[in-house]
Amino acid sequence: YQACILAEMGAKVFSIERHRKLYLKAKEILQNFNYRIKLFYSDGYKGLPTFAPFDKMIITAAAPYIPQTLTDQLKEGGIMVVPVGEAGTQVMKTAVKRQEGNLEEKEHGLFKFVPMLPDKSDD
Repeated sequence: YQACILAEMGAKVFSIERHRKLYLKAKEILQNFNYRIKLFYSDGYKGLPTFAPFDKMIITAAAPYIPQTLTDQLKEGGIMVVPVGEAGTQVMKTAVKRQEGNLEEKEHGLFKFVPMLPDKSDD
């Protein structure tokens, strides 16, 4: 849904799904509605280095930390929105990539997201 909203707003959207069944269903729906969203069945922690660097990233699962692999794929001046923390203590953050790969982080309150999990799932 979020990918479709971003596409409707004119964004070039790349999205990762780690659950195979959800990936296949989402791919079918996106094709049926003629969205030009690049959807990948992969591990969100790895990002999409082939298509990097990215201007912006929205992470829609809570990571226990901001993954360095994703920071590396953000261009200088790029912005990442990511919920960070464990269950019950997740904080929404924006992180702007500065010189030498340093992140300038701001917190935006407590939230609750599903956890970001490594690897792919055939569930």
